[in-house]
Amino acid sequence: MKFDPDAELVARVGRGDRAAAQALMARHLPKMLSLARRMLSGQAEAEDCVQEAFLRLWTHAARWKPGAAKFETWLYRVTLNQCYDRLRKKPAAPLEAAAQVADPAPGPEANLVNAALAAEVEAALQTLPERQRAAVLLCHYQGHGNIEAAEILGVGVEALESLLARARRTLRTKLSHLRES
Repeated sequence: MKFDPDAELVARVGRGDRAAAQALMARHLPKMLSLARRMLSGQAEAEDCVQEAFLRLWTHAARWKPGAAKFETWLYRVTLNQCYDRLRKKPAAPLEAAAQVADPAPGPEANLVNAALAAEVEAALQTLPERQRAAVLLCHYQGHGNIEAAEILGVGVEALESLLARARRTLRTKLSHLRES
């Protein structure tokens, strides 16, 4: 069996010793970062990869079997596997390319129009009787189905559908001026 200078620290990490984990990180972090930096495209990717490798150390240390392999060998393997996983994923576009992509979000004018429209709809909703408003909010804003909304409101499905129909009719009338413009 080969001598492993990290065996005692790994055993302590397995028992939840944070100081031992910090000691292992201090000892191996520079080497793992150097490896990951050379394997991947940048510092941030490398740091994420090595962070994941050290997280694996923390979660798997209790199952470590001394003598099977040196800890450092295992950590290199985990770090490399993290790098391979990242390399297999679709490569990210360079940051310069991101500057050339048009923002799909609506512009300031559209935001103003949408805010005004939302305020009008909100005002119209506030004029509805409580149960009609609750039915609309549950079904259209919270995404509940009719059966679930009826159960929440403590009414039958038919009663819920009636509440929704009356609420929609009222809202259509109150917001009819928006169709014309």
